[in-house]
Amino acid sequence: MTQPVQFRYYDLVLAAFVTVLVCSNLIGPAKIATLDLPLFGTVVFGAGVLFFPISYIFGDILTEVYGYGRDRRAIWVGFTALIFAAVMAAIVVALPPADFWKNQPAYEVAFGNAWRVVAASMIAYACGSFVNAYVMAKMKVWQEGRNLWMRTIGSTIFGEAVDSALFYPLAFYNTGIIPNEALPAVMLAQFVTKTAVEAAFTPVTYKVVGFLKRAENVDVYDRTTDFNPFKV
Repeated sequence: MTQPVQFRYYDLVLAAFVTVLVCSNLIGPAKIATLDLPLFGTVVFGAGVLFFPISYIFGDILTEVYGYGRDRRAIWVGFTALIFAAVMAAIVVALPPADFWKNQPAYEVAFGNAWRVVAASMIAYACGSFVNAYVMAKMKVWQEGRNLWMRTIGSTIFGEAVDSALFYPLAFYNTGIIPNEALPAVMLAQFVTKTAVEAAFTPVTYKVVGFLKRAENVDVYDRTTDFNPFKV
């Protein structure tokens, strides 16, 4: 009987991936931030943009080192964690506050995300993550493992494009929160920002990937992989 392969760091990378993902959905959406940047002027953005690109970086690392199959497992673990966090947040928000506790309105703003936004976030996350992992794995085979930077950025371009194209219309179309005519500009800004973060982290990605490949003695090529996203 063949013993399953044991990895030293896969669980740690998986835990980090899920942590960043849950933070991006619980901490980020409640705040709209603004920064004055040279050349660009005043930039307004959802604070979640700081978290979500990092989850894609972890996705790239998982696919590059451990292969599409193990990244697929991580995506579904993350999806389950998001569902659990959303349900528990809704329950806690709905609990009647004590008479002396005056922070319920602030708590509702921070954690009371509308179910439409939550559902849109989950759908966009799943679709974008699987596209990112698929492109990453296929490019690695096509390139015979060369040009990691091209794979990380290229897969992010496709994954983030799908994510942004799905999330904003599903979450905000005809809601009045964001005018319909402004949605394309918001989608483009989020896509460009997230892709730029991925590109900026490329040197870190190289170091982490190199370390894990040496430490785990593994470098998976998905030449015969079944890419069915629902096969866990």
